[in-house]
Amino acid sequence: MTTIWGVHNDQPQLGLVANGFVSIGWDDLGDLTDLKDDREDAKERVARKRPYLKPGAIPVTAGTLLSFRHRMRPGDLVIYPYKPDSTINIGRITGDYYFAKDAPTHANRRPVTWLRTSIPRTTFSQSARYEIGSAVTVFQVKQHKQEFLDFLDGATSATTPSVVEAEPEAAADEAADQPDPERIETYTRDFIIETLMTKLEGIDFEHFVAHLLGAMGYRTEVTSPSRDGGYDILASHDPLLLEPPIVKVQCKRTTSSIGRPEVQQLTGTLAAGGSELGLFVTLGSYSADAQHEERHRQNLRLINGRQLVKLIFEHYDKFSLEYKRLLPLRPVYIVDSTLS
Repeated sequence: MTTIWGVHNDQPQLGLVANGFVSIGWDDLGDLTDLKDDREDAKERVARKRPYLKPGAIPVTAGTLLSFRHRMRPGDLVIYPYKPDSTINIGRITGDYYFAKDAPTHANRRPVTWLRTSIPRTTFSQSARYEIGSAVTVFQVKQHKQEFLDFLDGATSATTPSVVEAEPEAAADEAADQPDPERIETYTRDFIIETLMTKLEGIDFEHFVAHLLGAMGYRTEVTSPSRDGGYDILASHDPLLLEPPIVKVQCKRTTSSIGRPEVQQLTGTLAAGGSELGLFVTLGSYSADAQHEERHRQNLRLINGRQLVKLIFEHYDKFSLEYKRLLPLRPVYIVDSTLS
């Protein structure tokens, strides 16, 4: 029977998907090759290496190390939520644990062949997203296992989660699995993206983005569908939309990945000399090629779903009553400090 693991990793610069592995930190604990498959031995090692930890954190850390070193096996599936663009990656573990001694960080690794990547979080049920939002670095997906397996098999129907009894040694892990501000922000973000996807049509989304830009201090004009020549909104700090720079905004109400050709359609409308800037806004993410295009153009900015939600949080107090009714939000703790 296939086992599904979840791994959280806060080091996007490692390129887990591009380089074919999953990893965990705890580099100060060194090579885990000699770690015994024994909970008490693991707890003793953690306590010795990290004497500053609170007693309750020691069994949680020990359980994480044992899961990654011994419980995971080749052939198991692994889910890696990618926080920067709120997507999910699913792969198959293809080998045993290894210690990448030349790696600057996260040297504790396992090789993975990625099966599906850049999957929008909202593809899955809210309860499934909650399960893989575990506060534990390494965890086993149980309640919604079938939902993820069905997704890989191409099934589209929702799966009712089965009730799974907790294992005797899971009490410490459950204590670390309670909601925290970061998880609250994650599920609020999911709610916003789902609402904008299901409650608005394409033209409505364009007007919503224009309203957000207005809350940010811009004057905006939504172009008519018949005049849409690669952009949907004109924006400027000039009340008459005459003084440069003029921002041309393209909106895509989708949770899928936007590719370079779509971005180039927008940049192709921009006048030379810096008098016009391009802004692409989507609920989803951008391909590597599209992000490469942004890095090499000073007149282009790409806003993904995660960044859009952050802007909504920051300017929500200036929203009209219409949009506050659409998105009835309470104050949310913002974890990200930048839009990147």
